[in-house]
Amino acid sequence: MFSKIVVGIDGSGQAGKALELACDMAGKYNSEVHLVHTPKAETVAFALGAVAGYHVATTMPEPEKVKEAAEKVLTEAKAVAEAHKVGVKTHIGSSDPADDVVACAKECGADLIVTGRRGLGNVAGAFLGSTSQKISHDADCAHMTVA
Repeated sequence: MFSKIVVGIDGSGQAGKALELACDMAGKYNSEVHLVHTPKAETVAFALGAVAGYHVATTMPEPEKVKEAAEKVLTEAKAVAEAHKVGVKTHIGSSDPADDVVACAKECGADLIVTGRRGLGNVAGAFLGSTSQKISHDADCAHMTVA
């Protein structure tokens, strides 16, 4: 039913739930999982333990810290997928998180995108996160949001 599943990862608890669900489905359908993470100021701060020295909402840390944080988020997510014995590929985005997830889904021919309902981003989408909302609007395949 699903040969390729793309999961948007930002390090949040809801993204973790989305990953668990996607891995469970991937195990049932023998699917390949693609993890997509786009570093943003909020996710870098979260992954690095809210590093002092920059304002989370307005300033992105230096490139090596961004890379370190992205690798940490993806390494932890990859470990979850591997624990489920699911084939996994990782992707680090560089633009808007929703655009990166949708682009990855198109590029790999995904049947399904799974995201958390709300992530670590700002309060713009109080009921449904702005990233999940945009993915639902732009995706060419099925999109499941997980609370």
